[in-house]
Amino acid sequence: MTPLLETERLWMRPLELSDAAQAQELFPRWEVVRYLTATVPWPFPEDGCYRYYADRALPAMERGEEWHWSLRLKENPGQMIGSIALLRGENNRGFWLGVPWQRLGLMTEAAQRATEFWFEELGFDRMCSPKAIENTGSVRVSEKTGMRLARTGEHDYVSGRLPTEWWEITREMWVTQRSNRSK
Repeated sequence: MTPLLETERLWMRPLELSDAAQAQELFPRWEVVRYLTATVPWPFPEDGCYRYYADRALPAMERGEEWHWSLRLKENPGQMIGSIALLRGENNRGFWLGVPWQRLGLMTEAAQRATEFWFEELGFDRMCSPKAIENTGSVRVSEKTGMRLARTGEHDYVSGRLPTEWWEITREMWVTQRSNRSK
């Protein structure tokens, strides 16, 4: 089950099919999708968010294989501003944020809380997240959430095949960083 989570400024509400309409307004922007995995269709279909939620995200949540949240400012909880997900497999954390809310530190807050959930509630030992080297905003989120660069290579994104960094954090690293922050 995917619980409601919160940060200082955000509600992280479990994804619902009703979120698709707001996501569809924010998501299909080049600034949002260009560094997402190439499985995201481009141009993005008019019912793309609805289809993704109904056919993939929500069934995976029901099976306990993925955990998806819509992100909402506490000051305006009716407005979805982005999304974050945790997934089993090679890529364990993915996210996107609407353009008006980028570069405000909001995704770092959400990523820190999702990482805490990954280790504390789900009990995983390692989190990995590939990202295009050009995606400096996403790289900064990885750095700020205590991940380390594990390897480099190439990966296919909406914008094409790009040099890629695979970032990771282990449970041990996370526990150490957490105890250092509390001192």
